[in-house]
This record gives sequence, structure tokens and C-alpha cells, in this order.
Amino acid sequence: MKFFRDFKKYWDYTGCAARAELKSEVASSYLNWLWWILDPLLFMMVYTFIAEIIFNRSQPYFPVFVFIGLTMWNFFNKTVLGSVKIIKNNNAIVSKVYVPKFILVVQKMLVNGFKMCISFVLILFMMVLFKVPFTYKILYIIPILIVLVCISFGIANLMLHFGVFVEDLHNVMAVVLRLTFYMSGIFFSIMDRVPEPYNALLLKANPVAFLLNAGRGCMLYGETPSLKLLFLWAVLGILISVIALKTVYKYENSYVKVV
Repeated sequence: MKFFRDFKKYWDYTGCAARAELKSEVASSYLNWLWWILDPLLFMMVYTFIAEIIFNRSQPYFPVFVFIGLTMWNFFNKTVLGSVKIIKNNNAIVSKVYVPKFILVVQKMLVNGFKMCISFVLILFMMVLFKVPFTYKILYIIPILIVLVCISFGIANLMLHFGVFVEDLHNVMAVVLRLTFYMSGIFFSIMDRVPEPYNALLLKANPVAFLLNAGRGCMLYGETPSLKLLFLWAVLGILISVIALKTVYKYENSYVKVV
């Protein structure tokens, strides 16, 4: 399959480009890489303060609860939104040499994935600090994250394609993702705060909400995620990715002419 051949062929370039982007992000900062730790921690403190102090809402192990939600959301949000203008932002590269356009998405995912890994290391430390009981069900976070990556990859490639032709797509997606943020239960439990039967419907219809809820359930509360829903979203993620890749491959030669 052409996708796997291109992935293997351009892997070294993708890794080097991702490392260069990470270095450039912190090159002019006094705290350098510490911002990769401070950024999610500060947002966690803000949302914890808003939920617990202002709205008087909480969950067991609430700071860790929020931090897991923010970590997974930031990966999805930054990958999808960053892909809308990724062709235009890399016009100097794509207009001079051939690079499979999905490689630009993979590069963005490597950057965001590296930050997500740092955050999950912090989550493990926080679980120890807040005396969260560790169970074997924490291992379910691995397939949950794989499905999250698959869905993010598919949607991001669709955004890459349509972002070339629709000038205002970035602004539209910013609004759509903000709505998705509030519908995904980042700082509240959908099962506790959303009335029935809408809570179950929201978890089934919104993959981000389902994956966040499943990730926090297995890590914090020793719960087994719905394996049927996890499998369903994995299949849909693969299907979306295949459709997106075929679309990008079909039209990628015209992207340079448009931008």
C-alpha cells in the first residue's frame, strides 16, 4: 500500500522535522521545555478552581480527573486545528519538493504526541500524590490512546484537504472544536452532570467524550471501558483515515496551485 511505503520512506524526515519544531517552540523562552509541563498544569489549576470553588462541582481525584481530560483533548484539538492551514504554513516546502501531504499531519501528531507523553508521566506522579489506587485496568489506556490517535489522524487529514480550498475553515473549526470541548466533559462527568438518556447518547455520538470518559475511568476508578464502543470507534477511525488518505492522495498535486 502506498501509504505504508511513503510512511517508511519519509519517516526520518518526519522525525527530524518534529524535533526541529519542538526546539523552535522553546528557543526564545527562558523556561524552555519546562513550558511543556507548566502549560497543562496551569490550565488544570484554572479549571479546578472554576469547577470546585466557583461552581462547587467536583469528582474524586478531581485535579487528576481534569488533567487527564486536558491532556487527551489538547492532543486532539491541536492536531485537528493545526492541520487546517498546514499546507499553507508549509508552502515553502510543498511547492519545491514532493512530500506526501499526510506526512505533515504525522509531523504535527509527533509534536503533540510528545507533549501528551510528558503529560501522562505527570499524571502518573499525580496519581501517586493523590493516592489513586493502581489497578491492571490502567492498561486499557493504551488501546484508548491508539483509537484517539487514529480518529485524530483521519479528521486531521480531512481538515488538511478542505483547509486548502475553504479559506474560513480555520475560524469555523475553532468554533466547532470549542463546542466539542464543552460537550466532552473536560472538567465534569457527563454521566453525573448530563441527564439521562442524553448522557449515554452523548458518549456514544461524541468519540472525544467517550475516549476521555473511558480513559479517566480505567486510570482513576478501575473501570473497564465499553469494549464494543471502543472497537466501533476504532473501525470508524480507520475508515475515516482511509477515506481521508485517498482524498489527499487524489488531490495533493493541486494543492500547490491553490495556495
